[in-house]
Amino acid sequence: MSKRGRGAGVGARLADSARPFVTLGPARRDHLPAGRIALGVAVPLGLLLVTGHLNLLVYAAFAAFTGIYARHEPLGTRLRHQLVSAALLLACLSAGWALAHSGTGPWGVTLAGAVAAGVGAVLAAALGLRPAGSLFFVFAVTTAAGTPGPPSFAPALGVAAGSAALSVGLGVLGALFSERARPDELAAPPPHRLSEEDLAWHGLRHMVAAGLGGVAGMLVGLGHTPWAMVAAVAPISAQDQKGRVQRAQERIVGTLLGVLVAAPLLALGLPVWARVGVVVLLQFLAELYTARNYSLALLFVTPLALLLATLGHPGPAGPLLLARAVETVLGALIGLGVVLLVRSAAERRDASTRPAPR
Repeated sequence: MSKRGRGAGVGARLADSARPFVTLGPARRDHLPAGRIALGVAVPLGLLLVTGHLNLLVYAAFAAFTGIYARHEPLGTRLRHQLVSAALLLACLSAGWALAHSGTGPWGVTLAGAVAAGVGAVLAAALGLRPAGSLFFVFAVTTAAGTPGPPSFAPALGVAAGSAALSVGLGVLGALFSERARPDELAAPPPHRLSEEDLAWHGLRHMVAAGLGGVAGMLVGLGHTPWAMVAAVAPISAQDQKGRVQRAQERIVGTLLGVLVAAPLLALGLPVWARVGVVVLLQFLAELYTARNYSLALLFVTPLALLLATLGHPGPAGPLLLARAVETVLGALIGLGVVLLVRSAAERRDASTRPAPR
């Protein structure tokens, strides 16, 4: 083959590799779920800001993630799945509160996050929750557990329950609107049933990835171990091996670019009310693109997470940006390693018999 031919082949392969990072999936009127999810975040955060109770921010924000589940499902399925998701998130926040209140150290928090990762992933798969995996469960447990000076249990879980209930209510209204405006807008996701053995391996992958991510985060010592744990479990929620590898790559690229977006926002030194407004806008933008291009959505998810961190615990921007970049890259690489190595015998046989790409 000539040099020109080899060069063209390399260029084509590079173009194929870059395509998922720049290609948008089909739109499904994503502004509707994005709007209700952002509203589900805006209302509780706005109330906490007005009443001066931003110490309850973690509980309101993570319970509002209820709205992310079942975004395109019909009313009955959406209500059932969002109620289950709310219960799981509230359980995770309760466990995180208990760990923080008892003064559990980082090793105990990492263990709790690993257990939440494995159990949450199995429950999500068995119950048909979408998005799949246990990313939000791990994040809720570990963040609440790492919050210094935890609030009293009643207001913390009261705020969380109210935030989750609001998201469920908005989900119901959204489903009713879509059913009347466009009956074809909502559709239950196709069933993706796993055998008992597959479920066990699915949970094991999440547990191992979260545990290793937590250990690596502690060893790095940048103070934001939950980010490494979340990045480690994020790739595993994809349905197949190719998708998991791609998700890990997108997590790294999207986060590193997102750090560049976040840097000027943090440098502005916005007042608290303005940061809350930017958080809501970023939540809307993230949900607008998360189903269409994961790496693009992370351009908004990353500054969103960093601004939320500064709302609860103000501090210099530099260490925060560094921690987000390092912990995420480290966690995603660990997740990628787990995806490649922790496989059942059947999965290994399937991989060995699959024809190699041309």
